[in-house]
Amino acid sequence: MKRRDFISLFAQGLAAWPLAAYAQQKAQLPTVGVIMGFSSKDPATQPGVKAFETGLAELGWNEGRTVHLDYRWAELSGMPATAASLVASKPQVIVAAGTSILAAVHQATQSIPVVFIGISDPEGVGVVANLARPGGNMTGVANFEPSMGGKWLQTLKEIAPQLTRVGVLRVGKQHARILQSVESDGVASGMEVVDCSVLDEGGLRAAIGAFDGQSSTGLIVLPDPFFGIYRSTIFELTAKQRHPAIYPLRDFADAGGLISYGINIFDQIRRSAFYVDQILKGARPGDLPVQAPTKFELVINLKTAKALGLDVSPALLTRADEVIE
Repeated sequence: MKRRDFISLFAQGLAAWPLAAYAQQKAQLPTVGVIMGFSSKDPATQPGVKAFETGLAELGWNEGRTVHLDYRWAELSGMPATAASLVASKPQVIVAAGTSILAAVHQATQSIPVVFIGISDPEGVGVVANLARPGGNMTGVANFEPSMGGKWLQTLKEIAPQLTRVGVLRVGKQHARILQSVESDGVASGMEVVDCSVLDEGGLRAAIGAFDGQSSTGLIVLPDPFFGIYRSTIFELTAKQRHPAIYPLRDFADAGGLISYGINIFDQIRRSAFYVDQILKGARPGDLPVQAPTKFELVINLKTAKALGLDVSPALLTRADEVIE
């Protein structure tokens, strides 16, 4: 071989070595699969990703250096396939954000450790045996207990006292015990409660559209990534029909929804890193207690309230953690 050809080949090898070394290093790192229900381009996902990676970094896990993060994104119809694909890649831990996502992951694996975020009533949906000792392959951070349904109804009634009927938007048959809480409080206060179970955007439009022209009607939107994806559709229809609605997370109120009452989801996402850390260090998810929510925040969008012709009481405004004007 000529000296010039040898030098050329040697230089090419040096250039390729860092890429090969990086690929080998990445393959040797533990993998955490993260599956979310939004599009990767949705602005709402970026604070969540940042919160999760910040929580991991606080515990010594940094993407590309000590851990590999495999993010997956899917709408409701594509969640089973996305979950199955992630499970097939055999990560050491899966992080599932949202009830409908967890249902797809639960169907795909009962062996890979799973950390859930934003799951309402995990006992009621059957993913853990109990909160203190979950058992099985799942644990995480719960967001709402069943009694929260009644609190949403009471808060909605407080901001819109004229209501006599409320529709409860949920995905499929999820959140059954929360729905029961709404129904129980509805009976006690003389309100009609309508179960609005949806599976896609068409069903969502039909469910809300069924209340068109019906006065004294409001909506309770239960927590699920599906409703985050289609929040603009919900805003469009509720504004057109002039129906007040209450939401489970503040990003709905920030984006134009009337009122939200719930947990700080980004704090929960950050806290989920604790479980990932413990599992990567050898802990079994079934031995790690589920964390319950400790703080709730009430956010009122006064601009939307005025557009709906609602006069928000001084007492409710005083209780609010934030008022958007």
